[in-house]
Amino acid sequence: EERPFRSASGAALALRRRQHSASCRELAVRCPHLQLRSLSAATSAVWLAAYGLFVLTENSVVLSAAIFITLFGLIIYLHFVKIDQESLLVIGSLGIQVTSSYASGKESTTFIEMSQVKDVVINEAIHMQKVIYYLCILLQDPGDPQGVSEVVPLFQSSKPRLDCLIEVYKSCQEILAQRKTAPQSS
Repeated sequence: EERPFRSASGAALALRRRQHSASCRELAVRCPHLQLRSLSAATSAVWLAAYGLFVLTENSVVLSAAIFITLFGLIIYLHFVKIDQESLLVIGSLGIQVTSSYASGKESTTFIEMSQVKDVVINEAIHMQKVIYYLCILLQDPGDPQGVSEVVPLFQSSKPRLDCLIEVYKSCQEILAQRKTAPQSS
């Protein structure tokens, strides 16, 4: 099931929910794809400026440098910056897998064992005179059962609004609640 939402900046997002089993859910936030119009406009602006410099200086190195810098910048942007999808796979008996899929096809995955997960919460922060909400995983402090050793923020690139975060939060809490009520085997 996929539902439309908005990011904190107002961009369109989509939340896809998949339930693989009673204790396994996948939640993915899809960001808007790279717009060819904006990419073409930026490339054209750089190349026109380079052509203007070429006309003034009559040095062809300026044109070559502009082409090289534009292509290199695009590759860096697609491979390391532009994230198309951020997903969360919650498996009650195993852990939580966080995956970021970049526009180039590269994926970055982090796995957190369920024994390390203390809770999943919605937190708030003040940023540029605005209150923003974000979902995060609280990791159990090994030395103090009541303490938190680390806070792992989720959906850092897409920055979904509170209504989307609440849906993801509820799904995570349902699985965490099952884990807490299940008999512990030692």
